[in-house]
Amino acid sequence: MSYLNELNEVQRKAVTNTDGPVLVVAGPGSGKTRVLTYRIAHLIEQGAAPWEILTLTFTNKAAKEMKKRIATVVGDKANKVWAGTFHSIFSRILRVEAEKIGYTSNFTIYDSDDSKSLIGNIIRGMGLDTKKYNSNAIRSRISSAKSKLLSPQAYANNEEWLLQDRMNARPMLAEIYKRYAARCKSAGAMDFDDLLFKLYELLDQNPDNVKEKYQQKFKYVLVDEFQDTNQLQYQIVKKLVEYEGSPNNICVVGDDAQSIYAFRGATIENILDFEKDYKSKGIKIFKLEQNYRSTDHIVQAANEVITKNRKQIQKKIWSDKGEGHKIKVIKAISDTEEGRRVADTIIEHKNRYHLSNSEIAVLYRTNAQSRIIEEYLRRQNVAYKIFGGQSFYQRKEVKDLLGYMRVVVNPNDEEAFKRVVNFPKRGIGKSSIDKIIAFASENGMSLWDSLGKVPLPAKATKSLGEFVKMIRSFQRVCETANAYDAASVISKKSGVTDALKGDSSVEGVNRLENMNSLLDGVKDFVDSDEEVVGLEDKSLASFLQTIALYTDQDEDKGDKEFVTLMSVHAAKGLEFKSILLTGLEENLFPSFMSMDSPDAIDEERRLFYVAITRAEQFLTLSFAKSRIQHGKMRYNPPSRFLEEISLNHIESTAVISGRRLSEPSRAGVSGNFKSNKRAAPALMIDPKDFQPSPSSEIKEGMEVLHLKFGKGKIVKIDGGVENRIATINFSQIDSPERRIMLKFARLQIVS
Repeated sequence: MSYLNELNEVQRKAVTNTDGPVLVVAGPGSGKTRVLTYRIAHLIEQGAAPWEILTLTFTNKAAKEMKKRIATVVGDKANKVWAGTFHSIFSRILRVEAEKIGYTSNFTIYDSDDSKSLIGNIIRGMGLDTKKYNSNAIRSRISSAKSKLLSPQAYANNEEWLLQDRMNARPMLAEIYKRYAARCKSAGAMDFDDLLFKLYELLDQNPDNVKEKYQQKFKYVLVDEFQDTNQLQYQIVKKLVEYEGSPNNICVVGDDAQSIYAFRGATIENILDFEKDYKSKGIKIFKLEQNYRSTDHIVQAANEVITKNRKQIQKKIWSDKGEGHKIKVIKAISDTEEGRRVADTIIEHKNRYHLSNSEIAVLYRTNAQSRIIEEYLRRQNVAYKIFGGQSFYQRKEVKDLLGYMRVVVNPNDEEAFKRVVNFPKRGIGKSSIDKIIAFASENGMSLWDSLGKVPLPAKATKSLGEFVKMIRSFQRVCETANAYDAASVISKKSGVTDALKGDSSVEGVNRLENMNSLLDGVKDFVDSDEEVVGLEDKSLASFLQTIALYTDQDEDKGDKEFVTLMSVHAAKGLEFKSILLTGLEENLFPSFMSMDSPDAIDEERRLFYVAITRAEQFLTLSFAKSRIQHGKMRYNPPSRFLEEISLNHIESTAVISGRRLSEPSRAGVSGNFKSNKRAAPALMIDPKDFQPSPSSEIKEGMEVLHLKFGKGKIVKIDGGVENRIATINFSQIDSPERRIMLKFARLQIVS
């Protein structure tokens, strides 16, 4: 049993105490997977049959890795262990037992698109408003009901859920759920949630003693990432484990401090109440508190933060990897400055500490935050990859709105035209579009010029006429409006915004945030004074030129060494030498949606805990005093989570709610690191106190303030009355002489 020698004392006890209920509380980086796999291997070594061991995970990758590790100890026996995700294992059981609940063994499994399509058909068939009854939001609601053990009948009798539906102007939701369940049944189909819900029904109704069959089959049940289970999953496990004369051989492994999936239905109460549930059965609890990943400053900061949560299993993680580097805090005036300084810090870590791109990750609370970070990484020529999502400009909702902008600027843009002509749906079917394409090709014309010349069904002809009228109205707006004003009109009147607002699911909210972030980018382009000369206007066409330069660089150039960009949720379970966590402001992290709920704030704090414990050696936390959101400048105070870290763990400089941290280095570069390029200093101009002066009053020789470049002196002014260009010397920045068109500049006269 040499494998036991690889374990510390607590890990060894968790592995070898195989009988009865066991709770393993596993802190971050504490060797959780090793304990779980060696426990299974030890069971087999002690004589347990591998096919009598059921191990439930949340990813197929985790199950595969587990079997691989078990095999290093017990060989091919590992392949006979029932190890897999809840869905994969339960679908195997349902294939065998399906006839007992009225299904055939070859039932179809509907994916999310199948479910949304069926729900959409039901909604339209009932004559309901598809904006109020958005199919994705309805699917999410039904999924939530199943995770709470609510059948269609139970839903219809649950006054609390019905009241919520009435308050959300969706009183027919219970009927939709009933019809959806019936349609799935008649089609011989189950959706992903049914793979759990139908198994629960099977065990609960217990036809032909099927429950006893599986209780006897699985002598040992193990659950990984137990803090991520929902009520339905736990109830299924209980039915397999709890019965008269049961040895209660259940082992759950998890960390309440890393429970971050409430929006998916996970309930932290499962792990918090596990000890109480099995106290009478002689439960054993083992706490894995040694962190093998991070240095001491990071570990102790994590401890300080998580102790603020109200409900938790008490533990204190520790590390013997030395103090390491203190945590760096970046305070930025704006979100654009934050993006630049994050990129500068990455360059520092690469040059000063010789980290490779693959050892660095940038984390954010919402995917929409990636836009500015991506832009500055491109400027620094740093290879990056979006993990758990697409590059910002490749996201569908972003490309849809950009498609409208492209058609307005250039109606002959064929790809953009095809993308938006029937989005949102306006009754122009694929066959009509194919006819237009064929006619244009045969006559050497653009699709736009072909409109009105192709015989089409009356509905399609009318809809195309309205589409053309709408695009031409947008073109008239663009004749006088800047890029942001034009983009705002297009997003609202095209129907794109309404289409996204109708989806209240988590995914739908994220898509709306991404589209609003694109509009924020247009606003930033209009307000920015950078590179004005050469792009002589702030039109929509000029904005699209700059976007084309960005999107052309999205292609993979074959460089496998990239910096990882991802949301904090996507980072769970991963680790990097350097973590840069951005956007640490109230209403962003913690999210504004959590402000009215203590439980939601606790979950946000757990999410922060997960983020900072991904770091092995370097942890950088950043926040901005101002941020453009939904086209408006927002001023949010620093996140409360920054306040919860003791100053003795902080290396960088910032002022957080009156707390003075050590003075920051230029542009976020600390120590004696010398860059080949002198970075712009952190400019201490508060946007709330900044008052731009009328451009007509700005004269040669004046001293002025600029939000981004600081104090400068007007060297000369040339150009016509409407297009005056000022040459300004900003002494504190690299390449101090800037030429800025005054009618777009935002300058405050100092003297």
